[in-house]
Amino acid sequence: MPIIIADIMSTRVVTVEMDDRLTVAKEIFDQASFHHLLVVDEYQLEGVLSERDLLRAISPNLGSSAETARDLETLQKRVHQVMTRNPVTVAPHINLDTATRILLDNDIGCLPVLEDGKLVGIVTWKDLLRAYCEYRAQNQSEC
Repeated sequence: MPIIIADIMSTRVVTVEMDDRLTVAKEIFDQASFHHLLVVDEYQLEGVLSERDLLRAISPNLGSSAETARDLETLQKRVHQVMTRNPVTVAPHINLDTATRILLDNDIGCLPVLEDGKLVGIVTWKDLLRAYCEYRAQNQSEC
């Protein structure tokens, strides 16, 4: 039986609003063990903000002795100014191989999962890799 995204996706999705400041996103990333935030506007998925996107948008001097007021201002940008718009998404019934191909073909790290246009989860490259390893372990091949 093929593994589908619904079997491996995270359903606890952390979202931010498009007009939230980058300070909000930075606080979440600083406290969390994940690297992607889904950006919503009135419960509709509008984009993805990766931790990498955030780090590119803020000053590298933040938190250092070289930090200036101008560096702090970079945290005042809005999420919509930095996020990736129109993210590639998948449905929960998509199989593991298809989702993996979509990630690789689009050179992205996560796939928001939508069902009937509603955000129901997220799957990352680590989730896919973990699922492959578990599948191989169940089928007696080493991962």
